Amino acid sequence: MPLHQLDVPAPQVLPFAIGSFDSIGPLSRASFPHRHTFHEIAYVTQGTGSHVIDLRRWPLAPPHLCFITPGQVHHWERVTGLQGVVVLFEDAFLLAHPGDRDRLRRLGDAPSLPLTGRAAHRVDGLLARMREEYAEQQHDMVSVLQAYLHILLAEAARLPPAAPPGDPASAPEPVGRTAAVAAEFVRLLARPGAAAELSVRTCAAELGVSVGHLTAAVRESTGRTPGRLIRHAQVLEAKRLLAGTALTVGKVAREVGFADPAYFCRFFRRETGTSPGEFRRRADGNHHAPRAPSIDHGTPRP
Repeated sequence: MPLHQLDVPAPQVLPFAIGSFDSIGPLSRASFPHRHTFHEIAYVTQGTGSHVIDLRRWPLAPPHLCFITPGQVHHWERVTGLQGVVVLFEDAFLLAHPGDRDRLRRLGDAPSLPLTGRAAHRVDGLLARMREEYAEQQHDMVSVLQAYLHILLAEAARLPPAAPPGDPASAPEPVGRTAAVAAEFVRLLARPGAAAELSVRTCAAELGVSVGHLTAAVRESTGRTPGRLIRHAQVLEAKRLLAGTALTVGKVAREVGFADPAYFCRFFRRETGTSPGEFRRRADGNHHAPRAPSIDHGTPRP
């Protein structure tokens, strides 16, 4: 699965970029499944086709905002005339407003946000000022861009999300805002490679809390146990790989932390009601964009 990194001149100074789909480059409208180590916000003003995010197809209906969080798999399917603004940034760019990380996670749960005339006008203005600030490279540019991004996310969080295609019209379950430990646990699960690496014990150790404290915090905030959420992350990652790569089932099993492919198949069937092979065949029938080849380009840099 290609893993794209933020390619800017000095990411340690300014892990941020903004521009049109054309100026950002062809990967901004990639038609093959891929994922990022960074956040992406796409403001679509024109275009037809669909945006596929974690196996859900969102028909383009400009103007609207799209939110892609690190680790999510997405691609643009049968898109023509795609125009708008693309904003790219790493977690490090959110240090001035750390609460925006959780806000982005919630926006990423329902990643296609339709805009009314007034909301579109406000987003147009914010993005225009961000592009001007980025182009002019004036003193205190970083703090100004961070402030504009914070306002953009606050505006977006106020708007009603679109219902996922084919799903009941209900808002995604939020993580409690006061449950900092649970929010950090959810952030760990969103990290690329987390499905294979993490257990409840390793998460607790990384967050500096006991297993019991982590379990209580996560259950209170989400209604589910950490183990259940880790299994959900493993299933989601397995679905991404089965639908978006040509990896064998055995290799997919290893990528999500299972040394025994047979045990992985039993786990996948228990969690989803279908086998990995059946899921892949259905995904091939439902998604028309070609799967990315199972090659090593896009591997994270050391």
